[in-house]
Amino acid sequence: MTEKTAAELAAEFKAEQQKAIKEAVDPLRASFEEFVGKTKAGDKIVEDFKADVDDKLSKMNATLSEQFKSLEQKMLEDGGGKPAKTKTMGEIFAEDAKVKEFMAQANPRGRIDVQSKATLTSLTTDAAGSVGDGINQTRLPGILPLPQRRMTVRDLLSQGQMDGNTLEYVKETGFTNGAGMVAEGDAKPGSDIKLELMSTSAKVIAHWMKASRQVLSDISQLRSIIDNRLLYGLAYKEETQLLNGDNTGQNLHGIIPQATAYAAPVSLADLNIIDVLRLAMLQAALAEYPATGHVMHPTDWASIETLKDGEGRYIIGNPQGQLTPTLWRLPVVETQAIAVRKFLTGAFKLGAQVFDRWAARVEVATENEDDFIKNLVTILAEERIALAVYRPEAFIYGDFDTALAA
Repeated sequence: MTEKTAAELAAEFKAEQQKAIKEAVDPLRASFEEFVGKTKAGDKIVEDFKADVDDKLSKMNATLSEQFKSLEQKMLEDGGGKPAKTKTMGEIFAEDAKVKEFMAQANPRGRIDVQSKATLTSLTTDAAGSVGDGINQTRLPGILPLPQRRMTVRDLLSQGQMDGNTLEYVKETGFTNGAGMVAEGDAKPGSDIKLELMSTSAKVIAHWMKASRQVLSDISQLRSIIDNRLLYGLAYKEETQLLNGDNTGQNLHGIIPQATAYAAPVSLADLNIIDVLRLAMLQAALAEYPATGHVMHPTDWASIETLKDGEGRYIIGNPQGQLTPTLWRLPVVETQAIAVRKFLTGAFKLGAQVFDRWAARVEVATENEDDFIKNLVTILAEERIALAVYRPEAFIYGDFDTALAA
């Protein structure tokens, strides 16, 4: 069934109105012309003409009034300019002309077909042809988690446990070596050593989530996903702090802010990025702390692996190799916790140590705020750690672009 808009109804009414006016005015025009003719002939027809005109005007007003009522009714059914509501199958059957004619018979017998031409769609409204509720949706099992960064910095460092809030250690900050050759009877030379008490405090890394008891019960794997995601959040923040913590507020004093700036011990011709890392190893070795590893951004390691010689052969990388990344006999650690074009080379095991005051843990409580009366659960993950950088000179930090331009 075709639906009509307000504009279409208005156009239809205008056409009907013009037709009705024409049908009413044409007889009036004919009567007027007859009146003019008879007047010229001297006939006395005023009373008869007046009655005839009044009768025609009354019929015209009745016709126009009926047209206005019809339009008003259509507009009300139309909902103020919106498309008319789609009729149900029952309404279509009851209003069908063939059905009315059949039911008007004294003894109705036979068969009547009433068809609905509604188009089947995936809508879920009550409109004719809406079959969306009958469509089964396909849902894959489980929950697809976000990707997680592989944490590597903690594994490079020595690890330990601590008691209390403060970690103290004595650090040798100076040594004057006065050892020398001594002749018989001469006084022996003396040497000096300088010690300094260093201290650092444990810092808390924590975050939490809220969930309803119903959803934790209804989605069995959600609890484990939340636990793993919270623990991952701790490790992510920890790795950033171990490298870049600036020692302000509750931040750790990370390795990079304390590291020694890269300064090439020797000059090399045609310096490249691989040479820079070898010279950083030399700088650490000259400080009596032989390097045990390199840390860089994955982008920089990829640029090293794809370096080629004059014949197009890879210098470092092997597209079919499965060995652990190494450079100059040392393991290479790729992490996005360090900026692109930056590098950190050093003696990680000897130069620094991370201490756990609280190992990473997950706790659940229902007594927080008004959780109990709202059937909510607060899930908290936290850890408390401290970082001691014993020898800042054991770590060499630099910028590839600056080193190559020197």
